[in-house]
Amino acid sequence: MSTPASLPRLTRHALSALSQHVLSPGHAAWREPSIGIVHLGIGNFHRAHQALYTEEAMLAEGGDWGICGVTLQGDVAKRNALMEQEGVYSVVERGPEGAKVTVVRALREVLAMPHDHDALFARLADPSVRIVLLTVTEKGYCRNAKTGDVALDNPAVVHDLSHPHAPRSVPGILVAALRQRRDAAREPFTVLSCDNLAHNGAALRQVVCSFAREFDPALADWIAAEVAFPSTMVDRIVPATTDSEHATVAAALGYRDAAPVPCEPFRQWVIEDRFPAGRPAWHAVGAQLVDDVTPFELAKLRMLNGTHSTLAYLSMLGGFATIDEAIADPAMRNLIHAMMTEEIAPTLNMPASFDVADYRDALLARYANPALKHRCAQIAMDGSQKIPPRLLGTIAARIDAGQPFTRLALAVAGWMTFLRGYADDGSRYDISDPLAENLKALAASANGDPRALMDALLGVREIFTAELAAQPAFRAALLHALQLLQDNGARAAVAALQ
Repeated sequence: MSTPASLPRLTRHALSALSQHVLSPGHAAWREPSIGIVHLGIGNFHRAHQALYTEEAMLAEGGDWGICGVTLQGDVAKRNALMEQEGVYSVVERGPEGAKVTVVRALREVLAMPHDHDALFARLADPSVRIVLLTVTEKGYCRNAKTGDVALDNPAVVHDLSHPHAPRSVPGILVAALRQRRDAAREPFTVLSCDNLAHNGAALRQVVCSFAREFDPALADWIAAEVAFPSTMVDRIVPATTDSEHATVAAALGYRDAAPVPCEPFRQWVIEDRFPAGRPAWHAVGAQLVDDVTPFELAKLRMLNGTHSTLAYLSMLGGFATIDEAIADPAMRNLIHAMMTEEIAPTLNMPASFDVADYRDALLARYANPALKHRCAQIAMDGSQKIPPRLLGTIAARIDAGQPFTRLALAVAGWMTFLRGYADDGSRYDISDPLAENLKALAASANGDPRALMDALLGVREIFTAELAAQPAFRAALLHALQLLQDNGARAAVAALQ
């Protein structure tokens, strides 16, 4: 059997031999598009999500929407690997029935900042580029969490304000590129955030405008008036690439791919339909183009992210290593099903076309996918940042409605108990969190007393508001859940809440 290293490299020249692995519209040949999209922060998620949608959209209705991908961390190795393959790569979709390998062609160019600074800004000045798309994570926005404006103490922002023609930060790059378009009297591009950040379009608009206002108020006013920043909601589980993907692709294609991407079968993209300069026909290939993304954001945040965190913390205590292993436990599945049905879904206000029960069932099926092995330890990271939007907002909505939230309280109690640093069987694990040292010290100071643990952690204002921390119903439900975990362990506590 050939090993991946012994096979020829995957390139565009190989595509004619791989017809069963490339997307086809069924009625027309693929035409190589010119570049119409610049994507900042190219990584696995973009290549398994927006790039795939974009290729399908071009096959469905045409258009020059080829993608220039940009790595912002100086990752020359990634740039070189993809460019040696002329931008093509494979997506390995792993489901219960096995693996499906698809070769994607929408990526036409890859640049690495700061090495390709001039090439990037030449591309961004090109009127053919009508969308700049981002997946840079919330950290990449250089955003002041309290004000929403650009963080003026961020080192990259400090640099960019002093060197506006050699920017390093995302807001610096966007403002410099938009200044080029304004000064050349060219139509601005649309800026499309696809990061997991509430109201991501509006949030990015505020960051960009506040950055521009620091040195050119007129430019800030022009951006605010002329540039569209639609919001989006994206969803697809895209794990890190492993040796398994390289082997799967080699066996399926007979070619060596240096940059394959694994993912689950499920995908979702909800987009605020505001594109003055035009867009690909994403609506024709499954994306939802809507007037307001907010209800979909909230559904994902509470139904998916909230239950994901619940599974992660209770699993870390109960000894489940992966999400599929946890949801295969009947008591855990029943808990999550009831939590979504009875406690979370009633807090949502969705369009009539959105079936919450179908969404719930799709989530449960995704969790059960045995091919992904989504690690609970990975989902459990950064709980201090995740707990407030994923769980506390839903609890507040239940309190306002005068409704119970027993399972949601168990989720928060699971996170608090998780901070002790060991599972019910005594095995230890690391706690990765921006507030880790403080949180671990507070948990240790409780000496195993549930009330002391609750009081200590409810005092952390970065997580719990004073109003919620003092709310009698919240305190009573949380203390009951903490005591349940203390007395019985996570598995028995979950079983008790059926």
